[in-house]
Amino acid sequence: QVRLVESGGGLVQAGDSLRLSCAASGRTFSSYARGWFRQAPGKEREFVAAISWSGGSTYYADSVKGRFTISRDNAKNTVYLQMNSLKPEDTAVYYCAAAPGVGVVVGSREYRYWGQGTQVTVSS
Repeated sequence: QVRLVESGGGLVQAGDSLRLSCAASGRTFSSYARGWFRQAPGKEREFVAAISWSGGSTYYADSVKGRFTISRDNAKNTVYLQMNSLKPEDTAVYYCAAAPGVGVVVGSREYRYWGQGTQVTVSS
């Protein structure tokens, strides 16, 4: 059974940092693109960041560019999202996902596997 499990969420103050992790099990995702999405209350799920299978290419939403960094460790089947300079508008449930393919994947419909999400709350 394939599982993606996010961790690292929590309640922080504006300006703080958090590091999210997404551990995969059930199969090897080294040949899969990985991504992070988020959904705030009352809003649709939105793209945050994506990384290619090798980690050599990344892509970010404009709203997080320069503050968030996506990375992966294929030996650990894990992808990370380092979030710095957090803002109240970053408050959301953060989901990791995996998509077949080696390049960067931005569209949510291309992702085949999803985690259950981890809550990030940023207070002002």
